Amino acid sequence: METTGVVRRRTTERVRDTLARLATERDVWVATAHPDHGPHQVPLWFLWDGRAVWMCTAAASVTARNVREEPRVRLSLPDTSDVVLLRGEAECFPDQEVPEGAAEAFAEKFGWDPRAEEEAFLYVRVIPTTVRAWRGEPEQRGRVIMRDGEWVAAP
Repeated sequence: METTGVVRRRTTERVRDTLARLATERDVWVATAHPDHGPHQVPLWFLWDGRAVWMCTAAASVTARNVREEPRVRLSLPDTSDVVLLRGEAECFPDQEVPEGAAEAFAEKFGWDPRAEEEAFLYVRVIPTTVRAWRGEPEQRGRVIMRDGEWVAAP
C-alpha cells in the first residue's frame, strides 16, 4: 500500500471528501450474495441523493435476484488509493414504481431513463449503515466515518 505523502485527514475531512465523491462519481462496485449461488460483484452507475445510493439493474439480473433474496449489500467506489466502502440493506423498486424524484435525478445524471426501456429494470436504493474511508496506511485507524447510519462527525 502506498503511504508516501499521505497526510492523515481529520474525520470531518474524511466525511466531507466522501460526500463530495458520492455526489460526483458515476460508478460503484456492488457486492451481493445469494444463499444458494454465493457472492456476486458488478459495477453499476449510481446516484447519491444526499442520504442514499440509487442504482438500476435489469430486473432479471443476478444482482436483482440476489438483493431480493438477501438485501444486505456492500458498495465500494473504484479508487483503491482513496477507499470508500459502504454497507447497508437494499430496497427494491420496479421501474414503474420507483419514486419519481429518484428516477428523474437518475435519468438526468446519466442521460438514460430505464423506465423508457422495453426490458424491465429494478431500481435499488441503499441507505448506508456503515461507511469506511481511508487513504493509505496512515488512515487505517479511524476509518469508520458512519456507524449505525450516523456520521461520526459533521462534514
